[in-house]
Amino acid sequence: PPLPLQVCFIGRSNVGKSSLIRALFSLSPDVVVRVSKTPGHTKKMNFFKVGKYFTVVDMPGYGYRAPQDFVEMVEAYLQERRNLKRTFLLVDGVVGLQKTDHIAVEMLEEFGIPYVMVLTKIDRASRGLLLKNVLEIQEFVKEKTQGCFPQLFLVSSVEFSGVHLLRCFVAHVTGNLPTLEAS
Repeated sequence: PPLPLQVCFIGRSNVGKSSLIRALFSLSPDVVVRVSKTPGHTKKMNFFKVGKYFTVVDMPGYGYRAPQDFVEMVEAYLQERRNLKRTFLLVDGVVGLQKTDHIAVEMLEEFGIPYVMVLTKIDRASRGLLLKNVLEIQEFVKEKTQGCFPQLFLVSSVEFSGVHLLRCFVAHVTGNLPTLEAS
């Protein structure tokens, strides 16, 4: 039988990957995600089965406190995983794209991995700063990427802003959101 589809979440340490995964699957009692107050706590890839439908992969963070084998582990996973349906690249809404995020984008582009950018912690950014970061990221995606989904998702794991929309998108890319056929 074919392997269940996978989606993975990648981003800098302390960008809120585990928190977002916990928020996204708060309605799924079988998906239990631990969140640490210590940045960079996730050191290995964590796999969460979402029923029999698909698997969510929480990647360790890059940058601050990244595990020593981060590059080898992540590159091997991304290149070899044929059932990887989508990668979600998380960017901190307060600080915007950083150099390490650019390196992650280059890797995804080089490997031809389809990915989506998600702006996290939008509850912590002022409206002006958030708008500035959104416009910069949209321009970057338009000018410098080919494999990035054009829609930027803005989320807050604390206030659950944007979580439902991202949840629907994950359901869609994994084939778990029925579509209405045109009559």
